[in-house]
Amino acid sequence: MSTTTPPGRFAAVSALTPVGQGRWRAHVEPGWDIAGNVNGGVLLALAARAMSAATGRPDPVTITGHYLAPVSHGPIDIATEVIRRGRTLATASATLERDGTPLVQALGTLGEVDAQADTLLADGGPPDLPPVEACVPIDPTDGFPPPFMGKVELRLHPADAGFFDGAKAGEARMRGWFRLRDGEPIDSAALVMAVDAFPPTIFNVDLPVAWVPTVELTAHVRARPAPGWLRCEFRTRFVSGGRLEADGLVWDEPGTLVAQSRQLALVPRPR
Repeated sequence: MSTTTPPGRFAAVSALTPVGQGRWRAHVEPGWDIAGNVNGGVLLALAARAMSAATGRPDPVTITGHYLAPVSHGPIDIATEVIRRGRTLATASATLERDGTPLVQALGTLGEVDAQADTLLADGGPPDLPPVEACVPIDPTDGFPPPFMGKVELRLHPADAGFFDGAKAGEARMRGWFRLRDGEPIDSAALVMAVDAFPPTIFNVDLPVAWVPTVELTAHVRARPAPGWLRCEFRTRFVSGGRLEADGLVWDEPGTLVAQSRQLALVPRPR
C-alpha cells in the first residue's frame, strides 16, 4: 500500500484553486495572523503563487506588494494579468481581494533561479549566529508572540531576543534561524514569506512592542536554498515621519544568499 506525504502547512495555506481565466482562490485558515491580520509575507506569497501559475514561470525573481487594507483569515480571490512574456522572464500583476474590495496589489517579474547561483561579487556574508540549539525559540503563548509564530520555526540570536523581557538590545536589528515546520522544504514562494516572518527590528529600540503594519514589501529571490535552516538578518536605519524601513538578507546553511527584502512599515502606536 502506498502512502503520500502531507504537503506541509505552508504548501496547504498557499494552495490555489483556479476559478476562471487568470483568477484563483485561496483560503487562509486561522493561525497565520499577526494581531488578527494575516501575515504580510503569506499574502505576498499567495500573489507569487498566482503570478507563477499565470505566467508558467516558477520563481518570483522580484515581487513587490502594496498593502491596501488589513486582511483577516478566510477566502481570498486573486486576479492576475500577464503584462509581458519574454524568453527568460515574465512580468505580471496580482490583486488580492475579498467581496470585490482590493486588499493587496502586487507586481512581479518571474523566471527560474538556480539552486546555487554563481557569485561574481559578495560584499558581505551571513550573520554570525550561535548554533540553532543555543538560540531562543519563538513560540506563541497567551497571544504573544502571535499565532503565526506557531506555523514556522524561528530561533532568535540571544542578543536580539531580550525585548520579550523588556531588555531591549538598543539596536534595530533581528537575527536568527528560520525554517518551515515538519521538515517542509522551502521553495521560492516560502522565501517570499520568510522575509516577513521575524519580529519587527524596532522591538529592540525605545519604541512600542505592537503591531507594525506593512505599507509595502519587496522581495528578491536570488537562489533556491539548500535543505535545512536559513540564516536571516534584518536591520532598520531610519525611523521618521511615522514610518520605518527594514532591510533583510537571507542565506541558506551552506552560505548562499537566497533572498533579499526591503519593507516600509508604520511605526506602532502605544497601546
